[in-house]
Amino acid sequence: MDRDRTDVKARKQRRKKVLGVSGALAVVIIAAFVFTLEPAAPSVDRDTVWLGKVEQGELIRQVRGPGTLVPKEERWIAATTDALVEHVRIKPGAVVQPDTIILEMSNPELVQIRQEAELELEAAEADHLALKVSLINRRFDGEARLAEIKAQYLGAKLQVQAEVDLFKQNIISRLDYERSKLAEEQLGTRYDIEQRRVVQVEESIEAELAASEARLERLRNILVLREAQSGALTVRAGIEGILQEVLPEPGQRVATGATLARVARIDSLLAELRIPEVQAKDLLLSQEAEIDTRNGKARGRVVRIDPSVVNGAVIVDVEFIDGLPDGARPDLSVSGTIEIDRIEDTVFMGRPVFGQAESFTSIFRLNEEGNSATRVQVKLGLGSVNTIEVLEGLAPGEQVILSDMSKWDKSDRIKLN
Repeated sequence: MDRDRTDVKARKQRRKKVLGVSGALAVVIIAAFVFTLEPAAPSVDRDTVWLGKVEQGELIRQVRGPGTLVPKEERWIAATTDALVEHVRIKPGAVVQPDTIILEMSNPELVQIRQEAELELEAAEADHLALKVSLINRRFDGEARLAEIKAQYLGAKLQVQAEVDLFKQNIISRLDYERSKLAEEQLGTRYDIEQRRVVQVEESIEAELAASEARLERLRNILVLREAQSGALTVRAGIEGILQEVLPEPGQRVATGATLARVARIDSLLAELRIPEVQAKDLLLSQEAEIDTRNGKARGRVVRIDPSVVNGAVIVDVEFIDGLPDGARPDLSVSGTIEIDRIEDTVFMGRPVFGQAESFTSIFRLNEEGNSATRVQVKLGLGSVNTIEVLEGLAPGEQVILSDMSKWDKSDRIKLN
């Protein structure tokens, strides 16, 4: 009986060991199976993603940038003297003509200076007239002396000629004859000296008159300057266009050189675009562009590319080809698209949010049913504003997700609801 009980107990222990080993083995097998299973794909609402289709054909490469309309011609009006602003006649936005009055200013000191310049010029003109009369009298005196000495010289010369025969006939003495010859020589010398003196007097008169006239011209120029400064106290537009700015207020004092106003022509405007420097490397003069003013679009042509980079952008001037669009005004905000190239027969798609030209990126590609998407590596080529060239990883006709999918960076597959 004791032996039968021992056998039963041993069989029970072996049965427990077999069951334990079998249970552990089952747990290991289940764990390994679960480990090999892929994680469940997250679900994404189709309405929250931006889908695009891979195409093949002509790719138009473009760059885009914001900008403003700027005038080809504008006039900055500066103060020509210190002054006090009395009145502001018109406000920015008004249409102006060249003689339209913008500001009226005052400067009592300038008025006094102009009056002093007028008086000084009048006095100088009187002095010049008196000098001219005096010099004319001097000329007449010199000419009278020259005529008198000439007459004396010619008389002495005739005297000598007459006494030659008398001397030969012993009618007059040698002494009288020699005295007559000496008098002729002396008068001839005086006549030569007086002729040179008249020439010198004439040159002196011309020099004095020139100096007096130069002084008059200087005073006239000063008066013209003072009158221009006084006239500039009434500030006029100077050109036809639109008043863009009026800086000073009534009662404000302005210094010489201070900017008072800005006037721009409205019939000749340029679009000044700010193109990101990474997109500006392929820009060339004469490339075609389209300018959008929000009220209309107009064709243009690149006429200037700034050689420097300012705040990460290159300034590009675009000239309108077919006239200004509706509502065009100076300083109006616009956006511009410039066509830089065309690539024939290439594979391209819409530009992904994080897709950079000539780089590799990952993108979700939809399956044929369109209910799920798998991440694939794509090699991108040249880019445009809204499209980009596909070199590897996608085929024409396939659909891809172009919107920001960074939220699912850890997932290689998603479901679309």
